[in-house]
Amino acid sequence: MKILLKIVLASVLSLALFSCAAKPAVVKPAEEFDAERSFTAANKLIDEKEYNQARALLLEIKNRDLTKKIAPLAQLRVADSYVREEEPELAVAEYRKFIEMYPDHRNASYAQYQIAMVYFNQIESPERGYGGAAKALTEFEKLKKDFPRNPYKDLVELRIEKCRNTIADYEYMVGEFYMKRGTFAAAIERFEGLLANYPDYKKYERVMLSLGIAHKKAGQKEKSEEVLKRLLEKYPNSPAAVEARKELVPAKSDKK
Repeated sequence: MKILLKIVLASVLSLALFSCAAKPAVVKPAEEFDAERSFTAANKLIDEKEYNQARALLLEIKNRDLTKKIAPLAQLRVADSYVREEEPELAVAEYRKFIEMYPDHRNASYAQYQIAMVYFNQIESPERGYGGAAKALTEFEKLKKDFPRNPYKDLVELRIEKCRNTIADYEYMVGEFYMKRGTFAAAIERFEGLLANYPDYKKYERVMLSLGIAHKKAGQKEKSEEVLKRLLEKYPNSPAAVEARKELVPAKSDKK
C-alpha cells in the first residue's frame, strides 16, 4: 500500500511539473517608440534651456524614427538649440548638415536663411561687423540662388541692403584711415573699389569727394578735377558738392 501511494504521488508531481514546463512564457511586447511625443518633450526642454538633454532626445529621434517624418525636424531643432544657446558656429554646422541631408525638404530654405541670420546678427558696427556682414551677404545671396521661392524675399532684400552698407562703411572708413596716414595711393584704391562695387551706397557722393581729394593730394590734378566735376553733375545740391567746388577753386599759387 505504501509503495502504491508513493507511485501515485510521484505521478501527480510529474504531471504538475510537466504542466508548468509546457506553459508558454508571456512576453510583454516592447513599447513602440513615439517620435512625436519625444519631439514635443525635446521642444519643452529647449524652452527650459536644458539644451544638452534636449539634444540627446533629438538624437534618439533621429536614430529611432522609423517613419522618417520627425527625424528631419529633430535635426533642425538641434541647430535651433545652438542658436538659442548662443553657439553660432555649431548652429551653422548643424543647419548645413540639415541642407546636405534633406536638400529638398520644405524647411531647407529656412535652414539657409538661419545660416545667413546667424552671421547677420553679428553685425554691430562697421569696425566689428564687417566679417559678419560679408558672410551674411554671401549666405543671403545663396538663399536667393538655391531657393528662389523662399518665403523670406522681402526681408532678405532689406538684410542684403544693410550688409552692403555695412561693408561699404568699412571700406570707406579704411580709405579715410589711409588718407590720414598720407598713403593716398591706398586710399584711392579703396575709394575706387567702393564706387565700382557699391553704386547704391548711401554715402556715394562723399566717397566721390574723398576720391577727388585723394587724387589732388597725390598730385593727380586732372583726375581730381574729373572726379569732382562728375560729383557736381550727379549731386549738384549735396553738401559734398559745396566742398567739391571749394576743392576746384585754384590755389593762389596756381593762379600766378
